Amino acid sequence: MKGPSEPALSAQNRLRRIAGRHNPLVKQLRQAFSRAELSETGDCAIEGLRILEEAIRSGLRFSAVFFRESAQDRSERLLPQIGAQVETLLLPDKLFDSLVPSESPQGVAALVRLKDFSLEDVTERLQVGPIIVLAGLQDPGNLGTILRSSEAFGSAGVVLGEGTVSPFNSKAVRASAGSVFRLPIIHRHGKSTTVKLEEVSEKLRALRVRLIATSSHKGTPIDQADLRSAAAIFFGNEGSGLPRDLMANMDEVIAIPHTPQVESLNAGVAASIVLYEAARQRK
Repeated sequence: MKGPSEPALSAQNRLRRIAGRHNPLVKQLRQAFSRAELSETGDCAIEGLRILEEAIRSGLRFSAVFFRESAQDRSERLLPQIGAQVETLLLPDKLFDSLVPSESPQGVAALVRLKDFSLEDVTERLQVGPIIVLAGLQDPGNLGTILRSSEAFGSAGVVLGEGTVSPFNSKAVRASAGSVFRLPIIHRHGKSTTVKLEEVSEKLRALRVRLIATSSHKGTPIDQADLRSAAAIFFGNEGSGLPRDLMANMDEVIAIPHTPQVESLNAGVAASIVLYEAARQRK
């Protein structure tokens, strides 16, 4: 009969102590966090207990899990949920803190493999809700909020155009509350490392998807717009909005009426309102 301490001991025994900065997995974690991009092996760096548990719940494949020495007790909670073949490393506090971007590290980080989606994967889901297209959105908190609302209210997926912040930015991952792991996100197209929205617009139009722009001041009031049919809704840069060439390509412009004292709405808030209204209309 197993004693109550045996699961904890087995979790502790899985940890491999690493003291140096030159370990290949340590290097991958550092690079992925510092560049806010995928590692050389295609993994996303994530940090924090809740985010790791969301990754587990989302069925992601883990490449490695890293524990801060002073927080190794968290391995007892996490490792029973992670496959035995996954590398599990124990790092000195100072080394761990130098790798992660958080000012108050929770003592656990990981490299995980995100699911890869194509534009075709997203258009096949148009019955779920509209496609959200972001052009030059730069605030990672706004991006995370939009991803979270896209999953909450129903979206076919999110397309990230040129100049948009990386979905692998740690602040975006945290603000998404795990939605980044589950929602179809297009951050590159074919062999290109970026998504060219002019090409995306042409492909969507060929599929008879309506192209809708959002504006702070003018356009069809959102409660009068038809958001039930297949649509791609574009949101632009926080300061300058959508580029003129994209605006000229739109089928319709919609606006969220608000008091004139407020110049414009936060991009994350605006997208959430539009997604909620689209969900309300579909019901």
